[in-house]
Amino acid sequence: MKTKDQLLKQFNLNIPSIDSICRWKSVTIFSDDYGKPLVTEGIKEIIQALREDAKLDPEAAIKSLKKECLIDLLRNWLETLTQPSLKPVINLTGTVLHTNLGRAYLPEVALQAINSVAKGPSNLEFDLESGGRGDRDAHMESILCKLTGAEAATVVNNNAAAVFIVVNTLANRKEVPVSRGELVEIGGSFRLPDIIKRAGGKLVDIGTTNRTHLHDYENSISSKTGIILKVHASNYAIKGFTNDVPAEKIVGIANRENIPVVEDLGSGALTDLSRFGLPKEPTAGNSISAGVDIVTFSGDKLLGGPQAGLIVGKKSLIDKIKKNPIKRVTRLDKMTIAALSSVLQLYLDPEKLQKKLPNLALLTRSKAEISKHVDSLLPKLNNIFKPEFDLEVIDCKSQVGSGALPINSIPSKGIAIKSKNSSSIRQLNKLFRSLRVPVIGRITKDRLILDFRCLEDDEVFLEQLSNFQAK
Repeated sequence: MKTKDQLLKQFNLNIPSIDSICRWKSVTIFSDDYGKPLVTEGIKEIIQALREDAKLDPEAAIKSLKKECLIDLLRNWLETLTQPSLKPVINLTGTVLHTNLGRAYLPEVALQAINSVAKGPSNLEFDLESGGRGDRDAHMESILCKLTGAEAATVVNNNAAAVFIVVNTLANRKEVPVSRGELVEIGGSFRLPDIIKRAGGKLVDIGTTNRTHLHDYENSISSKTGIILKVHASNYAIKGFTNDVPAEKIVGIANRENIPVVEDLGSGALTDLSRFGLPKEPTAGNSISAGVDIVTFSGDKLLGGPQAGLIVGKKSLIDKIKKNPIKRVTRLDKMTIAALSSVLQLYLDPEKLQKKLPNLALLTRSKAEISKHVDSLLPKLNNIFKPEFDLEVIDCKSQVGSGALPINSIPSKGIAIKSKNSSSIRQLNKLFRSLRVPVIGRITKDRLILDFRCLEDDEVFLEQLSNFQAK
């Protein structure tokens, strides 16, 4: 048997040159696909890695020098490097508007609009009537005003930015009274008090966590007050001994002092969801009707569009916001504007909204329909996973997600995958995430739960799992 030193010497003598590897026919094909510089870099890195490996396991390193092994190593290196890190996934978590999975599902009309403006020039900031410079907000302002009843509107890149620019414009170096029960923390540990502070406002904490009264707002007003901010607690709820002051009552006392009232609705419903059998959620139109001066809300939550922060309200205040230099920092690009405009157009015909807006279609999908879907999938999944895993059809609860309707759940159907070995379930979950189109479920009590409310493409799902069976 050769010693380690002898194996290392043999290894060093048998390494092909970079140039010779580059001339292999299979490698020249890679060069056509990925470019010779990248292929050459990959070969160099692989050879260097093999040299390092050889110090620990010379025999394994020598085996890797076989031509077919080197080709496989190079192919994997190139595919890993060039594969996009952002990719589609199959959402079986039961959370429809999953923040970590991209929130809203864009409708087909939005995808078509993005493609239309992305591939060439557009009138993004060009007024076709006058032939002069235009305003990119013009593509959305009139329809937002029509849908909400507001005098004017503007849009920034997300709702946190919307709140930030409103506070910075209207209450910089001024006081901002907010009910303690509305001092929310949103995803990623971003807290409303921090946003107010960074925007230049001075938070005035009024009331208590569970009860805030009208006199708390009255007592908070001073010559230093910039705005009164009301925040819809869209990502949590306080139950029991509570009191909240409606916006119209706050407007009454604020108007006497000529102080703007700003309401952040967060999730951004533009229509009454109860007409579709979902829990009622406040709309921007409700707030404008109540006399609120500025309303902010998200574009990519209940509204069902791309990520955006929508600001509607009094024209005099919107004009000030538009002149803030931060507006340019947070403005939308042409593709987001195209998508958002097309989604807003759908709201002009509420009768067809459920059919055309994917978010709404998924949220209102009946338990009976999902159950029928699950029953058709179960035999096929049993063929793939038995006998190692046991599958059981279960009742489960879906949720809206992204902070919307936090205490409301939607009856759904799913499949629980069980195993005597809990580590097998964790490994299965990890393998699901490694598929070409990753499958994302959730583990509860050592079971992998797949909620099928959001599954639309059975073919991709099953085809991947059939391949998975052979691993």
